Amino acid sequence: MLILECPYCGVTAEETEFHGGGEAHLTRHGPDSSEQDFEDYLFQRENPKGVHFERWRHVNGCGKWLHAARCTLTLEVFGTYNAQTFEPPKHIKDAITAKRPGWTWRTFS
Repeated sequence: MLILECPYCGVTAEETEFHGGGEAHLTRHGPDSSEQDFEDYLFQRENPKGVHFERWRHVNGCGKWLHAARCTLTLEVFGTYNAQTFEPPKHIKDAITAKRPGWTWRTFS
C-alpha cells in the first residue's frame, strides 16, 4: 500500500484516501495542434519500470490535485508536490538520484 502526503493540507494517509489520476506532466496542445498531437495526448502514456510521476486527488480530504513521484517496482514514494508545477522540486529529484544514481529528469513534451 502506498502512503502519500498531501502537500496542501499536510495529511499523511494510505492511498485509499486518494484517487489516482494517471500520468503527470503531460503537455496539452492548443486548438491549432494536429490530430496526431491530440491522439498522442489522449492515448500515449509512459508505463515505466522504475521512477514514475503520477497525478493524485485527495478525495477524502481537501479535494486538491497533487503529483507523486514513486517507483513502480518497489512502490517507494519519493515525495509529493503541488500539481501546478511543471517539474518536480529539487528535493524530490535529489531523493530519486540518491536511490537511483543514473536517473535524470526528462522534459516532457
